[in-house]
Amino acid sequence: MLTRLIFAVKDGKLQNLLEEKFSIAADVQLESFGHKKSPWQKVVQSCGDIIVISDALIPQPLESGISMLNNLPENPTTVILHDVDSAEKQAQLVAAGADVVLYSGISPKSLTEAIEATLESRRQYFQLDRFDHRGQAKPKISDLNSKSEIMQIFMNEVQQVAPSDSLLLITGETGVGKEHLAKVIHAESPRATGPFIAVNTAALPEQLLESELFGHKQGAFTGATRSRRGAFEQAHGGTIFLDEIGEMPLHLQAKLLRVLQDYEIRPIGAEKSTWVDVRVIAATNRDLEEEVARGNFRKDLFYRISVVTLRIPSLRYRREDIPSLARRFIMNFQHKIGRDVRQISEPTMKALCRYEWPGNIRELMNVIERSMLLCKTDEISLQDLPSVFHTEDYFSLTHPNGEKTAPSSWKGKTLSQVQQEVMDEVEDLYLRMVLAKSQGRVNRAAQLAGLNPRGLYNKMKRLGLNKEEFKKKNG
Repeated sequence: MLTRLIFAVKDGKLQNLLEEKFSIAADVQLESFGHKKSPWQKVVQSCGDIIVISDALIPQPLESGISMLNNLPENPTTVILHDVDSAEKQAQLVAAGADVVLYSGISPKSLTEAIEATLESRRQYFQLDRFDHRGQAKPKISDLNSKSEIMQIFMNEVQQVAPSDSLLLITGETGVGKEHLAKVIHAESPRATGPFIAVNTAALPEQLLESELFGHKQGAFTGATRSRRGAFEQAHGGTIFLDEIGEMPLHLQAKLLRVLQDYEIRPIGAEKSTWVDVRVIAATNRDLEEEVARGNFRKDLFYRISVVTLRIPSLRYRREDIPSLARRFIMNFQHKIGRDVRQISEPTMKALCRYEWPGNIRELMNVIERSMLLCKTDEISLQDLPSVFHTEDYFSLTHPNGEKTAPSSWKGKTLSQVQQEVMDEVEDLYLRMVLAKSQGRVNRAAQLAGLNPRGLYNKMKRLGLNKEEFKKKNG
């Protein structure tokens, strides 16, 4: 397979050396932009698979420039060359999203060997089906190994339904890993070699969602300057994952139901229907039966998609898995953020295991990444955890040695002051929970909390809570 290797190196002598080394590779198509006019624009337009670029040629701020490279349609591997030989500089570039960071002052032989290793890695990733083209391990059933009995029972169900072609509905709270489970099921199914296409139905405006799902023809509506294949057509031969299906507008629910009956789609503006061969996996954190009763979800569609329903257990019901998950996340983040953090102190692990985790695995992942960034040693300690963990003493009042004692923050305060402090913490934690559950939808959060929306807004303002923090980004 031909690899497009792009060089944009500030040092002309070094760029010439790299060109000479890699131009002889039979499976490499080489282009160099280091000394051309507007090298950055040419790199962005290059459609490269591997981009080797000097950090001096990336527009400031570096984070935005590297993010732009990582989000190019080709999803290239980014190799950043820098002139400052310091661990701090390397960590900054890795934290900004660089896949590989190299000091340009090392010997040319070492530099070319490092780039050759990146090229060879890409070759191997394409040869080994265990990895995708950026080296990320593909989801597999062993990712979900668990010490928890409730999770083991759940995984037995997953293993039974994965090989089939039945419609699946995955339910569970926000952050439990519904999309990851869908990817695992796809990887364990006969469709594993086909595409996996995910659509978050809550993330798109209603007027764009139909086009995203079913496609459109050129001229079908204002702004449709060219035809576009929809997600169902893109998923032909594989799996389509419809995340947050409970948010889908009713008129599109009717169209989806028709598609699920005969698996024919008609793009907007098309005269004929097209048959698609897909497996449909849907997911939601809503109670769809309740939504049906309220008239927000079609009963016939609910029965159609819930042929098999899998409810992922919340993290607080499988606390035995928290230590192994936390250690796995540490290993995953070591390269990404450039910190040599290797372990978690025993008191810290106990605090993680006591916490209720309203945001589930996604929240645990975020806590570990944040703590690693703040950690000053190779071990995450209690002070590296977010402030919410320091307020849990208000509820358990139990130190790691098992003795009950009052938090030090209570010293010198009256009973009424302590009561107010505790109530503020209770309100903060509770409102964070309902806002996470409602994904930042204040009206829904107010219903869950038994408050009117105005009252909830006032409490949020007093506690400094912003609904945007709780809006769901991905499945």
